[in-house]
Amino acid sequence: MVYKHILKPILFGFDPEAVHDFFISLGQLAGKYGVTRMIIATLYQYRGRDISKTVDGITYRTPFLLSAGFDYNGQLSRILPCIGLGGEEIGSVTARPCQGNPKPRLTRLPQSQSILVNKGLRNEGVDAIIERLKMHAFLGEARKRFVIGISIARTNDEQSVPIQVGIEDFLYSFKRLNEENIGDYYTINISCPNSFGGEAFTTPELLARLLSTLKTVPCSKPVYVKMPINIPWQRFYSLLKVIDAQGLHGIVIGNLNKDYASLDVRAEAPAMYKGGLSGKPCLHPSTDLIYKTRELYGKRFTIIGVGGVMSPKTMKEKFDAGADLVQVITGLIFEGPSLIKKLANVYSKQCVR
Repeated sequence: MVYKHILKPILFGFDPEAVHDFFISLGQLAGKYGVTRMIIATLYQYRGRDISKTVDGITYRTPFLLSAGFDYNGQLSRILPCIGLGGEEIGSVTARPCQGNPKPRLTRLPQSQSILVNKGLRNEGVDAIIERLKMHAFLGEARKRFVIGISIARTNDEQSVPIQVGIEDFLYSFKRLNEENIGDYYTINISCPNSFGGEAFTTPELLARLLSTLKTVPCSKPVYVKMPINIPWQRFYSLLKVIDAQGLHGIVIGNLNKDYASLDVRAEAPAMYKGGLSGKPCLHPSTDLIYKTRELYGKRFTIIGVGGVMSPKTMKEKFDAGADLVQVITGLIFEGPSLIKKLANVYSKQCVR
């Protein structure tokens, strides 16, 4: 209540990227000290019945993760467990540092419960992020209680546009993370909007080339692919067949919505396409694809559901459709950190069998 009725109206009066950067700094500071972690945990951490879940050999204390796109430089992994998250997906990280697209990179669309994201894979580069994660104290015993996924994308610059160069760009990040044994699972992000070269690897032929190249790297961790949600089902199915043939563990469904007509209030977004939509516009497309994939493939794929989880009701829709885990990001921005406890309380009563 404090967040939604006092803090949120104040925060939404400031530039969204400035607010994001403020919370990154605040969360990083709070994560350094036991006393601040304890205070945050007392306020927000779920303490009910055991809702832990083991997926692909990894145990998540709760089945809720922070989606890629918020903690893209890996700065919050010590504070996020204190709000009840079972893990996070860092990134997307790229082989070289990315400054991102020109500002504005984030635009709130409050009437549509969405954020227009045009970040352009802004991050410090895989090597810098590896060094940061190696220094974090949570990589010791505490790591077993909080799962670190890492999303990998192609560097957003002209140099990486040629297909073979782009594949080598993915390969460098994937190889470095495995060499350093950083991360509990990896997600190959083939569907980032508004980047140089577009979404080239959302074609079956090029996706097969990419995944077969990555398979040359010894990897003992689960590997997933982050899927687009605006392509026809037959094309989506053709990508699933490639992922199945390459033997990957599963998929993340899915990325941002690129259809501005899906907004409740179309006038909130610019007339010309410039970025993807998060939050509510992603709910039904992603949930429908989760359902179709689970119905077709049964238990073959692990499915991580993301998009439009703004409440316990929408969380339950993801699990009912067949998701094994659920990621959140926009819901936390609109509803506040207490959202995870609300999700966990409902999950423990309605979803755990």
